[in-house]
Amino acid sequence: MTTTTITTTEHRLAPDFGDIDVAAQFIGGHWLQGQSEKTLTVTNPYDDSVLATLRQGSTTDLDKAYAAAESAQKSWAAQIPAARAQVMFRAAALLEEHREELVAWLVKESGSTVIKANIEVSAAAGITLEAASFPGRVHGRIAESNNPGKENRIYRRPLGVVGVISPWNFPLHLSQRSVAPALALGNAVVIKPASDTPVTGALLLARIFEEAGLPAGVLNVVVGAGSEIGDHFVAHRVPALISFTGSTPVGQNVGRIATGGQHLKHVALELGGNSPLVVLADADLDLAVKSAVLGSYLHQGQICMAVNRIIVEAPVYDEFVERFAAAAAQLPVGDPSLPETVVGPIINDSQLTSIAGKIDQAKAEGARVALEGTITGRVVSPFAFADVTPDMEIAREEIFGPLVGILRAQDEAHALELANDTRFGLSSSVFTTDVDRGVRFGLEIRAGMTHINDMPINDEAHIPFGGERNSGLGRFNGDWAISEFTTDHWIGIQR
Repeated sequence: MTTTTITTTEHRLAPDFGDIDVAAQFIGGHWLQGQSEKTLTVTNPYDDSVLATLRQGSTTDLDKAYAAAESAQKSWAAQIPAARAQVMFRAAALLEEHREELVAWLVKESGSTVIKANIEVSAAAGITLEAASFPGRVHGRIAESNNPGKENRIYRRPLGVVGVISPWNFPLHLSQRSVAPALALGNAVVIKPASDTPVTGALLLARIFEEAGLPAGVLNVVVGAGSEIGDHFVAHRVPALISFTGSTPVGQNVGRIATGGQHLKHVALELGGNSPLVVLADADLDLAVKSAVLGSYLHQGQICMAVNRIIVEAPVYDEFVERFAAAAAQLPVGDPSLPETVVGPIINDSQLTSIAGKIDQAKAEGARVALEGTITGRVVSPFAFADVTPDMEIAREEIFGPLVGILRAQDEAHALELANDTRFGLSSSVFTTDVDRGVRFGLEIRAGMTHINDMPINDEAHIPFGGERNSGLGRFNGDWAISEFTTDHWIGIQR
């Protein structure tokens, strides 16, 4: 393999992909050409400008990445906690130092608006700072024994090598959410980023950690086609855990391969959502409308926690629909690089086709158009449908686009029934001026997360993040991440 001319100047993190024909696998501390016959052209979803042409990685590259990670992991885990923490602190500082560059890459590669891109960089820096505390928070225990003279020690140890498959919608943060905790706890990592966002989903993080002083081989990146390396990435003998964030069908397949193959391994799966936002009759409608609009259309609705269904009690239903549609119609739409833009482009043509199909299906099934948006190129302005019923596709399936359905609930009990009428269970919201009522209602929602008088899009680095049912397995962040990325080892001593 020949190395590429990766720029490592103080002020530029990423390779200047425009100057080279092939790039960029990061394996064993080296920037290398991929060995696949396939190339990947990365484009700006707003204007189709070419950002990068990458020679993709093959199964041979993946084998080398896992071998490098396996070789480097033990010495990394043996470093004192303060040494691992220092790398995390430095990586967090670099994320902030390079904020403008990272925001620019997120805007042009993932179609993020400037608003969303800044939120994402802050989230990535936040989980990195949180992870910096993990080396000092890993605790074993001594347990009494029923056998005379026996001592039971339970050590908490790193899993070894973690494989991370990250999505395109929040590529920087949703990679770093697994990478930073895994590294801080003494694991090595191999990342396979989404093909739409290889730079923000992995290559920039590789440069961040390279500059932060992470030893060679502890973090590796393989940019490759899922059809060529996807199953091999999961089934490989080396990784002890596969952390996957993405759609439920793909995540279910990852789970099958990881737990049903020759090499059993742990999985952490953060999958699709169908988040309900419930507005009870006593809600503050100003707050509910504002939160529902932002929760429905932030990042074009391409967020697993985005509002998928709005459920409104009958006494305030008509007023809410009117006010929601009026507010959504005012959102600035278009070029994501403009600071005022709230709704930018859909990530690719496949997703655009899916969204257009959902709009047509909602109309065909009899949903009332409360707000008729437009489709210009890949930019879809907000759509809203009222009088949606639970059997309609817009209510049953994850949307992942700038459209939302509004359902009428007869009363509180019916609202709860509608909220739970889904196979998903990621995030949710309920609006009421009676907080205790909201908490009681929220505890009855079958979801991993419920927010009272706030939108369902929330993530804090020290709070457990994850879902129930078809929305995933496991929890990210804080002490829960420590549990996910380590394992208990019982050492019994008979004296």
